[in-house]
Amino acid sequence: MRTNLALLFFLIAFPPVHHAQTAKVDTKALTEMRWRNVGPFRGGRTRALSGVPGQPNVFYIGAVNGGVWKSTDYGRTWQPIFDDQPTGSIGALVVAPSDPNIIYVGSGEGLHRPDLSVGDGIYKSTDAGKTWTHLGLREGQQISQMAVDPRNPDRLFVAVAGHPYGPNPERGIFRSTDGAKTFEKVLYKNENIGAAGVVIDPSDPNIVYATLWEAREGPWENGSWNGTGGGIFKSTDGGTTWNQLAGGLPDGIVQAYVNISLSDPKRLFASVATQEGVDLWASSDAGATWHTVTSDPRPKGRIGGGDLPVPMIDPKNPDVVYMASTVTWKCTDSGKTWIGFRGAPGGDDYQNIWINPNDPNTIFITSDQGGIITVNGGQSWSSWYNQPTAQMYHVAADNSFPYRLCSGQQESGSACISSRGNDGQITMRDWHPVALEEYGYAAPDPLDPDIVYGGKLTRYDRRTTQAQYVMPVQLRPPDFRVVRTAPLMFSPVDPHLLYFAANTLWSTGDGGRNWKQISPDLTRKTWDVPASVGIFASEVTPTLRGVIYALAPSPLDINRIWAGTDDGLIWLTTDGGKNWNNVTPPLLTAWQKVSTLEASHTDPNTAYAAINTLRLNDLRPHILRTRDGGKTWTEIVTGIPDDENVNAVREDPKRKGLLFAGTERTVYVSFDDGDHWQSLRLNLPASSVRDLTIKDNDLAIAMHGRGFWILDDITPLRQLNDKALVDKAFLFEPALAYRVRWNTNSDTPLPPDVPAGQNPPDGAILNYYLGPGTSGDVTLEILDSSGKLVRRYSSADPLPAPDPELAIPSYWVRPPQKLSNQAGFHRFVWDLHYAPIRGVKPDYPIAAVYQNTPPVSTSPWAVPGKYKIVLTANGQKYTQELTLAMDPRVKISAADLQQQFDLSQQVYQNLLALQPINDRLRKPRKPFRC
Repeated sequence: MRTNLALLFFLIAFPPVHHAQTAKVDTKALTEMRWRNVGPFRGGRTRALSGVPGQPNVFYIGAVNGGVWKSTDYGRTWQPIFDDQPTGSIGALVVAPSDPNIIYVGSGEGLHRPDLSVGDGIYKSTDAGKTWTHLGLREGQQISQMAVDPRNPDRLFVAVAGHPYGPNPERGIFRSTDGAKTFEKVLYKNENIGAAGVVIDPSDPNIVYATLWEAREGPWENGSWNGTGGGIFKSTDGGTTWNQLAGGLPDGIVQAYVNISLSDPKRLFASVATQEGVDLWASSDAGATWHTVTSDPRPKGRIGGGDLPVPMIDPKNPDVVYMASTVTWKCTDSGKTWIGFRGAPGGDDYQNIWINPNDPNTIFITSDQGGIITVNGGQSWSSWYNQPTAQMYHVAADNSFPYRLCSGQQESGSACISSRGNDGQITMRDWHPVALEEYGYAAPDPLDPDIVYGGKLTRYDRRTTQAQYVMPVQLRPPDFRVVRTAPLMFSPVDPHLLYFAANTLWSTGDGGRNWKQISPDLTRKTWDVPASVGIFASEVTPTLRGVIYALAPSPLDINRIWAGTDDGLIWLTTDGGKNWNNVTPPLLTAWQKVSTLEASHTDPNTAYAAINTLRLNDLRPHILRTRDGGKTWTEIVTGIPDDENVNAVREDPKRKGLLFAGTERTVYVSFDDGDHWQSLRLNLPASSVRDLTIKDNDLAIAMHGRGFWILDDITPLRQLNDKALVDKAFLFEPALAYRVRWNTNSDTPLPPDVPAGQNPPDGAILNYYLGPGTSGDVTLEILDSSGKLVRRYSSADPLPAPDPELAIPSYWVRPPQKLSNQAGFHRFVWDLHYAPIRGVKPDYPIAAVYQNTPPVSTSPWAVPGKYKIVLTANGQKYTQELTLAMDPRVKISAADLQQQFDLSQQVYQNLLALQPINDRLRKPRKPFRC
């Protein structure tokens, strides 16, 4: 689908009535429209990890839905090295011990969670992560662990957990002897039993231990089953044959993890789960016999109450053992007594441990909060507040300036983060939790952005930082059901009216003091057990268990509300909830989750539904559209790959038929009301896009593994039409621009290694298109309301040469822009200033931002008002009007602004008058001769 990306602006533009003709253009054009990451820089669930023993400063992590990251400075900073790949779901990562340039990555997070993601097989790098090759096991979906022969980097074992929501044959233990080009299934029971782990004896690579795991996630939230077909297995012939270990181990093992002592490979340590619970086991004879080691329940605790804890033996002392659990635990007596090694109240939920075999004081741990490193045995640690891998559930924008994006964050809580930082970038100063639970919707009050409702259910006041519990039902009776993510949103018609959905719909007009139930139970009363449940179907009793999972109040009619359930029903009320009509499409079956609903902004009878069927072991995309109030529905997914579930669909409020969809990998756009879709990935990493919102002229998304991202200024998407494609050039009407001080920091700038999100462009965004065959110079001119020239840019303008006398490191300096005269779509930013005075040596302020610090301006700041933009290309002129508004936070009269400008302009003109003298003084003089 990446090849289709280039066609987005130029190949296809779909007006509401007819289809435009297509034309081929250069794919490089779209790179000038870019997503920006705003944060928060707070890590999300991370499972995969590895260090490099011979390079003690180098570490790798794989976030479960955030891709692969590398640190070369002991975790001080992390750089993404996997963002151009088709998946961001990572469950396993291993560096070949004999060649640290070889890295294997197993995709699919390898855990069973209600919010899990799946992958598409094995990836390999032979240059320490610079480039990747996508290899096999693409149908495994979940890879939980891998092991590489310590002597042969081409010999690899892979533990494939398999499909989490259904049976499939590509699961079990696989072996490759050719560097993952081909795989052989070497340990397998059946299509329901996958693998959890695999490790190789470091002293004898023919000895391999593996564990099998029987589990199934259900079609409904928190539905899961475990079978007893797991176990611990051993091979002594390099994985060709296997024997299940017993020797005291319990019968009926569900899942297990095994770790081998590097200093004494006969000593093993294992966490073992049965239907009765979890216990810790040890062997001192290479698995022949086993014994339990402790009665202490703490190190046996499941991670966050769900995942099996993971053991790790100190590489030099087999009596020292660590357990990754809700807390990381440590013992020094072979597992008998334990102390808390790393953790916090509330539970950090640690997932995995790596210890440098050359230095046991260097310990690397991943958790539901990200990855951290200690080099002094746990006395101090690196931070996870430098990893933008947050797992957001939804996105809501408030009405402040700059606007904030708000959501619950899986594992951590919540965040409301500014879309623009006051200090030139978005730092930890610009976001804060808002007291809603990790899974929840956020609903900022449209009339007071300092009030945020969220979760199930709180009212947070930013001024006092206090939260109030405002749930409609205080003590939940059996007929009031909620799951992790309960819809919560204000009416787009009445800003006082707030909706909250359980299995019934509720509304309040007074901030949650009083609630009114406005629907009956809208979920299925009974249903057929989905086929994906398979062998566990006998354990299911159909009963009332669904909830309202999607809600869409109409922006055109306060009485019209659409509601969808996670068990596969769609409802519509046209009288504010007095009566509800079941408008479910006939083909929608039980537990085809209605993930989001969108009511049209132009037609009350039109609505869109994103149907997510991942929990039915079905990766296909599903988007439905109705134009007759739900009487009939049409599936509209042409252009979206067959293996990308859709999480959300949204309609642009300004252009009819312009739709956006968030899938398990990226964002798509449609110009023809969903009939055809094109990828809008651009520079986005692959991750699950759980929600989208259009705020003014921006498109914002919530990624379940990479936080919030914003595509600034989508006005070109709204304006694309036949004329834009057939003309030799086209100047798009600019969006409203604000005169905002880029950086108000008056103190020492934040160091370059402090993590930060990106601010929007510093000025007015000007978009233009040049058709094939464009020749000659291109100019952009900005004229004031009287027609006087304010600024002129030309493609012939030379870029300034690097300053050989620069008084600061060059990494602070903002790169200069060049106006392009090449065919394609272009984005240029006017900095809202008049032309700088020529020949003045650039001076850089203390208000600096890494790689984005402009020099102190030597020219006036344009006064708010109307401006004319003139594009000249191919000898023709194209004009548009730009409106420049004042930062609404700054309270100043138009007269005062004009007076300020007049004084600045007077000084500027005086300096320009002196320019010829300055030019003569700067000319090299001939040497004086006697």
